[in-house]
Amino acid sequence: MQTSRGFDTFQRWRRPIEVGFWIALMTLNVIFNSIDARIDHAGRVALWEPWVWETSSALVMLALLPAVIVAERRWPIRFDTWLRNLPLHILLSVLFSLIHVGGMVALRWLAYAAIAGWHYRFGSWWINFGYEYLKDVRSYFLIIGVLMLYRFWWLRQQGEAKLLAEPEEGPPVEPVERPDRFLVRKLGKEFLVNASEIEWLQAAGNYVNLHVRGRDYPLRSTMAGIEARLDPARFLRVHRGYFINLDYLAEIEPLETGDARLRLRDGTTVPCSRRYRAALRERYGQPVAAE
Repeated sequence: MQTSRGFDTFQRWRRPIEVGFWIALMTLNVIFNSIDARIDHAGRVALWEPWVWETSSALVMLALLPAVIVAERRWPIRFDTWLRNLPLHILLSVLFSLIHVGGMVALRWLAYAAIAGWHYRFGSWWINFGYEYLKDVRSYFLIIGVLMLYRFWWLRQQGEAKLLAEPEEGPPVEPVERPDRFLVRKLGKEFLVNASEIEWLQAAGNYVNLHVRGRDYPLRSTMAGIEARLDPARFLRVHRGYFINLDYLAEIEPLETGDARLRLRDGTTVPCSRRYRAALRERYGQPVAAE
């Protein structure tokens, strides 16, 4: 899977482009907000004050940006994780706002003292912090949204799989060897993923998607073909379209229908049909009662 020439060039300049994007975005925000604040406070504040307000805010925001990036990577908001991770990000947004407000007030105090010998007054802390938090929570989740869109674009460019990607024409190739590693493609290059790191597998037409640490990698194979390549001591078929790695299984939840819902260590749920549930119980030494 080859990447475009433009994307290859982007990869060489990736870090300067990423840093430059955020600096440019914050600079434009400072310019527009300073002009807007200058108009709103015309005749009531000095010409330089709105620029100090907005510049101090942007500088602290830029300083906090790496921490937000780390938090978004550590607790991503995806379809399968948003319910668990969204409350955590709301709490982090409060901490984000506290540091942002405290930092910008300190910078403004220094700027006012240096420029005019005045003392900057923030006013009533709780009232003004509530106002600032309403702005900061929007900024926090805007940053999260930009990071999510950037990752989506990056994965598409580097050839990451989509869960139900359109299969290529022709029958899949069915090798019968049982490898310790599977060949996957990333960033236009080929890498080997340890079979033991595959958490679960899902059928997708002529593909089987390997799920590894929240990412999907496609193999051109059917479920019957991939079954011969998996270690039966580690992997078990639990549904017509699913295999799981038993090392990552955390919980088995029985359902009234006779099926089960399997929860993996990362919180992902995988269906287990009644047909395969008996084999799962036997694997853990639980005899199956005769019906």
